[in-house]
Amino acid sequence: MTNQQQTQQPELQEGGRLSKEEYAAMKKAEREEIWDRVNAQAEEVFRDDESMRGFLNFMAQCTPQSTRNLLLLYEQDPSITQPRTSDRWKEAGRTVYGSAEGYLFFADQEYQRKDGTRGSGYVITKAYDISQTRGPRLIPPAKHLPEEIIAAMIERSPVPLAISDQLPQGVEAQYVPKQRTIYVRNGMNETATICAIAREQAHAGFDTAGMGYYRQAYAAQAYCAAYVTAQKFGLDTSAFRFDTVCRNCAEMSAEEKRGFIGEVKSAAYTVNRDIQRCFQDLDQIIQPDEFSMEAKKPAKSSKAKDGQTQETPR
Repeated sequence: MTNQQQTQQPELQEGGRLSKEEYAAMKKAEREEIWDRVNAQAEEVFRDDESMRGFLNFMAQCTPQSTRNLLLLYEQDPSITQPRTSDRWKEAGRTVYGSAEGYLFFADQEYQRKDGTRGSGYVITKAYDISQTRGPRLIPPAKHLPEEIIAAMIERSPVPLAISDQLPQGVEAQYVPKQRTIYVRNGMNETATICAIAREQAHAGFDTAGMGYYRQAYAAQAYCAAYVTAQKFGLDTSAFRFDTVCRNCAEMSAEEKRGFIGEVKSAAYTVNRDIQRCFQDLDQIIQPDEFSMEAKKPAKSSKAKDGQTQETPR
């Protein structure tokens, strides 16, 4: 569904502008209609394997967003990758095309209460994808080899990783809470290793969420987070299946499904953030450049056949 709703001002009527109460009621109805769309999309995500896969692909390709914005933006246009308000694009040095319609978007907003304290909430406004802007040429994100990703995951892991030859058949990796360690099966291919580590790092993150950890309670969320991580790095994700996830969550309310998506999002964002931080640290390391402007030192003189050092002619 494309965006057709505009931010409205109180409309003129025969008796003048809308009253404060009428305007508040109109805005409340607008918000409720948008939240109905968010909830309907949350229900749609869990319809089947294809629907879940499509939404998780969107989560992987889109810059980090709130759960409600992910659902609302995906409903409007699954090709969105970098949505921002026009003010945020202006701060980034880019200009929104005048013909761009934009997308409905929840923007965080701080406000002052009547008692003088500060509060936080949101306004429903417009966001624009980067494809709807113009500005300086963008540098494409760096591509990383699977072995580089694995090294980064090990370097930034929230808990230690240990290679094991003793894991039961069918277990690629497992986080063990009592030991706060992730055990990884030895000898797996690189893609399977990345996916397994990402899933178990998600589990380790859920164990520190402060809400009590039980593996089966987070198995589906960690599995989905591993998919998002693999998808973000362009790995083969054909082995993932989401029919069981959708079936197990079928009886959840729309609010519970939004909560599930929020947990997947938080876990996937955390795993990816840690990997990216490792790459950023590596980028800061000073390395020699092949285009150095320092004059090369003359080659050392060779030894004479008789063992005497040859002198450079004067």
